[in-house]
Amino acid sequence: MSIRNTRSPGRIWKKAHGRCPVMRELLPVPMQAAMGGDVYSGIARASGTLWCGRERANEGRRSDTVLVFCHPSSNFVGHYALTPCAELGLDAVGVVTRYAGNDTQVILENCVADLGSIIKHLREGEGYERIVLVGNSGGGGLAALYQAEAENPSIRDAPGGGGTDLTRAELPPVDALVMLNAHAGRADLIQGWLDPAIISEDDPFRRDPELDLFSGRRVPLDPEWVATYRDAQACRMTRITDWVKAQLTELTERYGADVPDLPFRVHGTCADPRFVDVTLDASDREPGTLWGDPMSANLRPVTLGSFSTLRSWLSQWSVADTNGYGPTCLERVSVPVFVAYGTADRGCFPSMASALYEGAPHPRKELLAVTGAGHYFDGRPDLVSDTLTSIIKWLD
Repeated sequence: MSIRNTRSPGRIWKKAHGRCPVMRELLPVPMQAAMGGDVYSGIARASGTLWCGRERANEGRRSDTVLVFCHPSSNFVGHYALTPCAELGLDAVGVVTRYAGNDTQVILENCVADLGSIIKHLREGEGYERIVLVGNSGGGGLAALYQAEAENPSIRDAPGGGGTDLTRAELPPVDALVMLNAHAGRADLIQGWLDPAIISEDDPFRRDPELDLFSGRRVPLDPEWVATYRDAQACRMTRITDWVKAQLTELTERYGADVPDLPFRVHGTCADPRFVDVTLDASDREPGTLWGDPMSANLRPVTLGSFSTLRSWLSQWSVADTNGYGPTCLERVSVPVFVAYGTADRGCFPSMASALYEGAPHPRKELLAVTGAGHYFDGRPDLVSDTLTSIIKWLD
């Protein structure tokens, strides 16, 4: 049951499972710099505001520590972990970047700048003493990149241009990092998902039968075939990236700075062998994807990377160019790192959590396997609370 508090517009009281009520509110955060032309909404560009969601543990005052849940493009205003955090005594904030709800034009370096605006506001404007950045799902690589640049800034632009100079941005370091059901990075993820059976980027129906994951192959899959499949995925990634760079060069030659970017589409973006063979990267997950049947999800425009721009591809999807590979970023991080993953997750697998954990070079880290938890803790609020309890105990 929700009751609007008429004394404080924009704030909503929620009665949480019979416990003390927690309060959800919209938290406006001023951006460090105006949004560029890569954001469709003129209203958003003009406002220069990032609207985040916050739940307080106590009315009228803040907790000493706040957990900040981030992702490059997902809208985390109503993130499932905000209420449980508040119930456990800590304020929680769900982040929204300038690319909320649309990863087509994401430039990771701009997402880092947006996180800097939010962390600065929480530290200086709201007065939180300890800030814990939680990279959830695709937020894992972003959180690692943020802290790496906050401690030792080195990136002056995005790989294809259009990015923020992070050596000049305000990026206050956080006090700890948490990777929650996170993968190692967007480029690493999509290379493992690209369908190598697609022969022509212009025709999704021209397929190489020898590389077709959905042609009724026997499970468990033959290891040699999987190795060949992985090599073919890497080759397709290289072909797309080379084409993108050639397009950018031609675009610059034709129009200079007047036309900085172009859109394009990518067919077949959900064909990881791990979706059909759960003995690969073994866990207690069921076969399938986060979007249902793998064959259907592979061709529908509901998965990652189906639509992109030239600059965005190089920033977030290109293995050879991205700055957002989590394990490498974590090598530059000095703060404590907690990695939690669900053993029933059908999108992020145990090897991804292990790569993030091994990336942190210091001993102040922990790896937690949450038995039975799916990617979104589907239908298991008890596991959400248990996981957050473990994280909070670790922080203390």
